[in-house]
Amino acid sequence: MPECPVCSAPIELDSDTVEGELIECPDCGTELEVTGVDPFTLAEAPQEEEDWGQ
Repeated sequence: MPECPVCSAPIELDSDTVEGELIECPDCGTELEVTGVDPFTLAEAPQEEEDWGQ
């Protein structure tokens, strides 16, 4: 079972989870990105930059 890279909580993923999917850690609330599926690996999702129409 993969762990949250921020708080080390175990993260339960469904068998149909795909690479690139975004999930939220149930313990710390950090948005995580699935970076691999065999085995499952997780990384903190990049923060989106604000687009001010420039």
